[in-house]
Amino acid sequence: MSRSVAEKLNKGISPQQFVEGMTKNKEAFQGWYDKFEWANDSDREFFESLKSRNDLRVFILMADWCGDVVRNIPVVFRALETGEVPVEVLIMEENLDTMDQFLTMGGRSVPVVIVTDAEGKVIHGTWGPRPTYVQEPMVSFKKENPDREAADYQDKLAETRKEIMRRYGEGTGYHALVVQELRALIESI
Repeated sequence: MSRSVAEKLNKGISPQQFVEGMTKNKEAFQGWYDKFEWANDSDREFFESLKSRNDLRVFILMADWCGDVVRNIPVVFRALETGEVPVEVLIMEENLDTMDQFLTMGGRSVPVVIVTDAEGKVIHGTWGPRPTYVQEPMVSFKKENPDREAADYQDKLAETRKEIMRRYGEGTGYHALVVQELRALIESI
């Protein structure tokens, strides 16, 4: 199935407008943004090479209340800024029609990074809401706990969230995972 977000072209907001309009988590978001450093020259050079391309555009479904947005999108912004890739932010609550085209395991999880061509046709796929390694506990949890009404569902969900936070870690080590996965998505085009 060919997906498109062409109807959203030039209807999103810029990354700067998103940050300026944040009412939650702005300081934490800015902190992760400021701490970003390239893990290696190869990744930096790859994103720099995107400056010569005019066939890429990125839409990001997100919300300022989401912890995964706060941790991951500063990294995505920094990588895409390096490549001068046009980015439009789509606030989830204002774009539920688009959100419902890009569900994660049947749910509305943000962020969703959507790589498109210049006309808004989804080229290869999406990235998000977290690096694969960090997301693994949630994937397992969803498979093992299909009944949201089960007595122990919330307790198991809380444990899963603790494991996700453990995998994120205290520092910026996970930033390299975000960059590598975003690079792999773009390279696959």
